[in-house]
Amino acid sequence: MAPVWVLQLFTGYKSFLDNPLIGSRRLNARGLHVWRVRAADGLCRWRRRRLARHVRPDWLAAFERDGFVAIPDAVPPAEFPALRAAILFYEGPAREMVQGDAITRRLAIDPAMLAQIPALRTLLARKDIVSLFNYVASFKTTPLHYIQTIVSGIDTPDADPQETIHADSFHASLKSWLFLNPVAADEGPFCYVRGSHRFTAKRLAWEHLRSLADPTAIDRLSARGSPRVDAADLAAMDLPPAEGLAVAGNTLVVADTVGFHARGFCEKPGERVEIWSYARRNPFVPWLSGDLLSLPGIAERRVNWLWTFRDRFEKQLGQPWRPVGKRRPMSDGA
Repeated sequence: MAPVWVLQLFTGYKSFLDNPLIGSRRLNARGLHVWRVRAADGLCRWRRRRLARHVRPDWLAAFERDGFVAIPDAVPPAEFPALRAAILFYEGPAREMVQGDAITRRLAIDPAMLAQIPALRTLLARKDIVSLFNYVASFKTTPLHYIQTIVSGIDTPDADPQETIHADSFHASLKSWLFLNPVAADEGPFCYVRGSHRFTAKRLAWEHLRSLADPTAIDRLSARGSPRVDAADLAAMDLPPAEGLAVAGNTLVVADTVGFHARGFCEKPGERVEIWSYARRNPFVPWLSGDLLSLPGIAERRVNWLWTFRDRFEKQLGQPWRPVGKRRPMSDGA
């Protein structure tokens, strides 16, 4: 495995637990992890400088300041009710995953859905939104798009790991949520630590210290490269507490999830639906485009291909997403 472990150093592979080079205290004491972070961040900033001119100035300023952009009335208000109704009453193959007291249900935005809901295709092709997605991802790439439902408050004693403040990886990645329902402060809102997308000297010092931890002695998600943080960690990096975003329906939130974020605590059972998008490429690739999986005819089929691939190799890769038959995004279709 040694050649594979070496090659993974030059990709987005992030697990300190599964790659003994990435998890090596001796190598990280000499700066391996910090080198990966700094190199990935430098390339990201270089790519973003080339993409910035295509992004609306107010969105660009908000992202640079906070690490995310919240856009109310992302869909023209006169068009939003029809789009929302079309999505909520769409029925298609669904998958679910249980984490703690929450069920996440996803329907792929695939050719069948796009054919039935043309307004959804129009929305996802909008130049201003595509330019923002590209900038945050730092690549000209088409995200994976889903209709996602969060069912909160199921009866279980287990904690939801998404409610712990964390970063997704050591490098930039895009996630976005276009909320079809309003989300109140006590309904599991998106939470973000403003400004935590920047690798300041204190963030780099913290990254160095955490890279020296024994990956077998810390929580598994941190050991796998998605570090969890607490108030003391944030204070050490001169970062504020996480802030929950209570939003109205038809609000689009676009974030770089190298910044610290979480799903807020939900105080009562409920369901909410959102258009959820995700993009993460190899951070050491210097060019902007060249993603063959983003080509039309391929991009909208990737989610189903990924699910099928993981089904086929479940023993080797794991497959937390279980098919639940044809479903609407919300249980009652409302």
